[in-house]
Amino acid sequence: MRILIVGGVAGGMSAAARARRRDEDAEIVVFERGDHPSFANCGLPYYVSGEIEDEDSLLVQTPESLKSALDIDVRVRHEVIGLDPRERTVQVRHNGTTTVWNYDALILSPGAKALRPPLPGLDSSRVQTLRTVGDAARMRDEVESGAARAVVLGAGFIGLEAAEGLRMRGLRVDVVELASHVLPPLESELAAGVHDELRAMGVTVHAGIGATAIEHGDEADTVVLADGSRLDADIVVLSVGVRPDTEVFETAGVACDRGAIIVDEHGRTNLDRIWAVGDATVSTDAVTGLRRPVALAGPANRAGRLVADHILDPDRARAIPQPVGTAIVRVGRLTAAMTGANRAALDRSGIDYRTVHLHPGSHAGYFPGAEQIHLLMHIRSDDGLILGAQAVGADGVDKRIDVLATAIRTRLTGPDLIDLDLAYAPPFGSAKDPVNLAGMIAENVVNGSLELWYADQIDEPGHLLLDVRGADEQSEDPVPGALCIPHTQVRERLDEIRATAAGRPIRVLCASGMRSYLAYRVLRAAGLPSANLSGGLLTLRASQSA
Repeated sequence: MRILIVGGVAGGMSAAARARRRDEDAEIVVFERGDHPSFANCGLPYYVSGEIEDEDSLLVQTPESLKSALDIDVRVRHEVIGLDPRERTVQVRHNGTTTVWNYDALILSPGAKALRPPLPGLDSSRVQTLRTVGDAARMRDEVESGAARAVVLGAGFIGLEAAEGLRMRGLRVDVVELASHVLPPLESELAAGVHDELRAMGVTVHAGIGATAIEHGDEADTVVLADGSRLDADIVVLSVGVRPDTEVFETAGVACDRGAIIVDEHGRTNLDRIWAVGDATVSTDAVTGLRRPVALAGPANRAGRLVADHILDPDRARAIPQPVGTAIVRVGRLTAAMTGANRAALDRSGIDYRTVHLHPGSHAGYFPGAEQIHLLMHIRSDDGLILGAQAVGADGVDKRIDVLATAIRTRLTGPDLIDLDLAYAPPFGSAKDPVNLAGMIAENVVNGSLELWYADQIDEPGHLLLDVRGADEQSEDPVPGALCIPHTQVRERLDEIRATAAGRPIRVLCASGMRSYLAYRVLRAAGLPSANLSGGLLTLRASQSA
């Protein structure tokens, strides 16, 4: 049996290695257009930053090691330029010569390529992407040759990792993002903290604005922004998104959706004996049902393994799971992570949901070094099913998001999180872990014992704002129009609150939402209609600065 694989790295090489483990006799050939069939593409920014010192450390496998260990024929600098599904052949170009190869099974893993917007001057030699080992080596060479100024176009995951790495090497860095805030998949109230951290690192962020041109110069290029700003740059990093690299296969009849290959639950395309995996495929989101490519290494790796299983043992092969889109990035001291659907995706899908915000410590507050985690979770309104979660903080973000990603995969509800038996010792967590706390808030929302109001409702008329922080906090950061009564005095001043409200519903707030929740319970017990600000002023102020 001959299995041909187009493209290596996560999806293709995972399929190749799994196929060999399942069938010692199969002929397995991988055509890789680039120089490296298996490299750590997620490590590229950290080679630029100098944290990974040796370029060879980025090479997970080489053609020689794959041949020696797994008897896989890996052919680098071989580009597949044609497909004939009827004859079951592909045309491969190498060093100007084209050969034709037949297959019994074909796995497409062509990946994605960087979007290149119609921007005048984008053909400058100073414009670089960061998608291959060669890209990273070239960028690092530029840095070590004296580059002093960089402009990063796009503030997604790769853009921010590149910006961080270049700033660590001492360059002046500007980040330009057309969306209203950095890391567009992150909710705005959490992205504000990432923006602040970038500013603290010395990175200048231009959000809500695009570049209009790149002017070439002898000593440097100039990136011109829509507001007239001009940014000189020795390096311009292009990171405005990717698109599936599928033109050859779509032309040959492989069904695609906006360029992404359509596959079934086993990775099969519409054409017989052709499968596809990785960034070039369209996935159905596990939460929303929306169809979209998911350009993440983990899902590509797992899909490659499962496709190989289906080719060689279809009766026992498991289906490829629908992705939940778990992702994480480091920005300076902070970690930002997310899993499941964000607000924009939920709005597009029409799912009725509520959001809970909390700001717990990364571990027990009495143990030195606890850091605040800013965590939010979206739950379905009727039953509390967990739809998505995001967090930003200096410590403990990764393990909370991993737990919540597992909860989404297993279709837990918010209240189910209360019962999770998570590891606790003072240096690592709290007896009520942030995940447990999120579940407690969610349970109160689902059963109706807690009514929330949100930051974007601050200016709505017809309510009494009740600020239950201490007097010092109120004077330092006043809330215009709010009645100020510390939470410890709410019981004894109920008559004053009732008279001031004059029949209006009461919206309670404090710094993080805990003291206002205690006051809310007192107000509810007294028969006063009220709601608690989700996440408190920490979330409100972050929303206003986003």
